[in-house]
Amino acid sequence: MSGGEDTTLEFTPTWVVAAICTIIVAISLAAERFLHYCGLFLKRKNQKPLYEALQKVKEELMLLGFISLLLTVTQNGITKICVPSSLTHHMLPCTLDSESQTHSHFQTLFSFPGISRRLLAHADANFCSHKDKVPLLSLEAIHHLHIFIFVLAIVHVTFSVLTVLFGGMQIRQWKHWEDSIAQQNYETDRVLKPKVTHVQQHDFIKGRFSGLGKDSALMGWLLSFFKQFYGSVTKSDYVTLRLGFIMTHCRGNPKFNFHKYMIRALEDDFRQVVGISWYLWVFVVIFLLLNINGWHTYFWIAFIPFFLLLAVGTKLEHVITQLAHEVAEKHAAIEGELVVRPSNDHFWFHRPHIVLFLIHFILFQNAFEIAFFFWIWVTYGFDSCIMGKVRYIIPRLIIGLFIQVLCSYSTLPLYAIVTQMGTNYKKAIFEEHVQVGLIGWAQKAKMKKEQKADSQHESGQGSSHVGIQLGQFLPKRASAPQDNACIPPKPDGST
Repeated sequence: MSGGEDTTLEFTPTWVVAAICTIIVAISLAAERFLHYCGLFLKRKNQKPLYEALQKVKEELMLLGFISLLLTVTQNGITKICVPSSLTHHMLPCTLDSESQTHSHFQTLFSFPGISRRLLAHADANFCSHKDKVPLLSLEAIHHLHIFIFVLAIVHVTFSVLTVLFGGMQIRQWKHWEDSIAQQNYETDRVLKPKVTHVQQHDFIKGRFSGLGKDSALMGWLLSFFKQFYGSVTKSDYVTLRLGFIMTHCRGNPKFNFHKYMIRALEDDFRQVVGISWYLWVFVVIFLLLNINGWHTYFWIAFIPFFLLLAVGTKLEHVITQLAHEVAEKHAAIEGELVVRPSNDHFWFHRPHIVLFLIHFILFQNAFEIAFFFWIWVTYGFDSCIMGKVRYIIPRLIIGLFIQVLCSYSTLPLYAIVTQMGTNYKKAIFEEHVQVGLIGWAQKAKMKKEQKADSQHESGQGSSHVGIQLGQFLPKRASAPQDNACIPPKPDGST
């Protein structure tokens, strides 16, 4: 064989093979070392939640590697699955008339890899043509699908990291509120001489209470909707919600560092946001199924995260409004500080954790839209029939940018503080070393319980001897709580 695009390794110069392998291995090792040193840095900074999020990213990359290997190994078998040509004329992303334009685009943009793949695809087509059939999926289409899955995962991880970073910057600006509250705690006059204040004079009630009656309920929702766009969390909101959390879960330590706990809880939740769960892959498959020519699915689907984000932001703001209404409707005047009562009743289906699930879906859907746009642009060109007309493209990009900004600077900070207003607290309320100690203690107690149950199985008395209640265990250990220690009355294992 003299050489050409279809030359095999048997007739390829060794220096070419060695050079390409060196470059690929060097890039892979550099990426692996970068992630490794990032992990070491997070460990030194005692950022275990972020370190575990990094491990989650590595798991996603490993999954991508397995998908890549699976597509590579099975591509010859897939291209030799032959089906009647009539089955391939339905549910197309583009009409068959635009196929020639797509091929001309490949010849100019992907001249090197495209030629060899088309030669192999032509051979597979000949294999099926002898049976008067066509390949189920061409080699070129498998290659493009391979690239799309990789781009989707990378864009999702990148967008999730940027969202948490920018949202974290917004939340860290609240630290001076926490510091000012800690400074006020040393002013004994405010504690020894509490004032009686009319409830309507509190800044928290002024900003959130919209009156009584049915009209006030509608006004409350409207106020919550517009509130997410400006001043989503004010100082009066932070002070009141912080006090409500402490009086419910940490009554024994009024100096509890609520801001530090909130940051720990957000970092803990970040591990879930950065991953791609199975139901998100199901969404990808459904979109690929419905991406039919003339349906403009890529355009209408962009409104799903848009409306979900507005609904989540409105709901989180409305939770704060409900807390204000509860106090204003029950009290005319308050002695001392205004205290709200956290409850799961304010959240959808009484589950604050649903909000994190929706934010996870919103971020993935937005990343999917952006990844799909750039993948189509680079692979098929801006004028591709899949890309659609300009009047469909510009709104998608504007919506994607709007979602990213609003979620980073409003929705995520709202989530960080409002979801603490549930009936139960998160495990991040404990310091890391306390969590490790409690888990170890609980496991040992469980083992002892099982051993005792086995030894007393015949008498039937071993199953009810030992009970594990963290709330009963902690008060004996935490006799002198500090600023970031808390003695909660009842635990919650939710993350």
